[in-house]
Amino acid sequence: MSGDNGGSSGGPGPSSGAPPVGRLVTGRRVDGAPVYGYARTAGVPPVAVARFEGGHPGHSEGWPHQAHAHDFIVLGYVERGSGRLRLDGRWWAVSEGDLVVVAPGEVVAPEWDADTAEVAVWTAFFPPDAVERQSPGTFGSWRAHPLLFPFVGRRAGGVQRLTVPEDERGAWARHFADLDRELRERREGSAEAALAHLTLLLVDLARLATDVPGHLRLRDEPLLAAVFDLIERRFAEPISLREVADAVGLTAGHLTTVVGRRTGRTVQQWITERRLAEARRLLSETELTVQAVAGRVGYADAGYLTRRFRAAHGVPPQEWRRAARAG
Repeated sequence: MSGDNGGSSGGPGPSSGAPPVGRLVTGRRVDGAPVYGYARTAGVPPVAVARFEGGHPGHSEGWPHQAHAHDFIVLGYVERGSGRLRLDGRWWAVSEGDLVVVAPGEVVAPEWDADTAEVAVWTAFFPPDAVERQSPGTFGSWRAHPLLFPFVGRRAGGVQRLTVPEDERGAWARHFADLDRELRERREGSAEAALAHLTLLLVDLARLATDVPGHLRLRDEPLLAAVFDLIERRFAEPISLREVADAVGLTAGHLTTVVGRRTGRTVQQWITERRLAEARRLLSETELTVQAVAGRVGYADAGYLTRRFRAAHGVPPQEWRRAARAG
């Protein structure tokens, strides 16, 4: 591999593993797995794009096949085709219109199980400070950026799968293609244009990530859609696992198993994530105090919200508010 992060490498998109821009970070390991860092190039914006079309992902030269982690974000988009992808210790069924997002620090061992002749996948790789320019190089500060919250990290499951609505898929493919072109051609203003295209992708991703029940309906998951509809209606009030289970006609243990297997998170974690999503919105868009925000999202006091917020995002609510408004 050349290490050049300025354009499309032709490397594997769906593996979402170490990128064509990766370099091994000597001495750093996550759960025993080596960590790959983003290989920066002077004068080149900190984002890279790869397009996989045909062939066999995971067998490309320069891509590690063993379990590993990376300190940058990976965003993959299935433009065409379908298959199964092994990430985060589980198989994920992916098909046309699906997005796979992988947070920094997540251990992956990429495998792809499908006839890949008809598969076309775009993948973007970028360090958190590609959009969080105020704190370049700080591994933890990315959690405070409003456009990066879908990459929630290891505490809530660092691999996610979302589905782009059919009428929006052409726009997603064009965003990736435009980003790729700017990186390859390097015309006047290409660096700024590339980062603008990345920002547009992240805006669209953030909007998708706020509509979990809609994605589950698109994937024909009526049980999970019902669970998330209930969470949506009642996240701002006290709600227990048993109440959710009763509402969908399952035992608490069965519901825990189903939700865990299908989403990688527990019901309680999803309730917490919905509350934190609303807290992020209120912090960004209103002047409410942290105590008032806590009350609006179902927490009894500001201290509890602050502890939950810091555990999920690495920063307290006040710092999130400052970062959101500075951006």
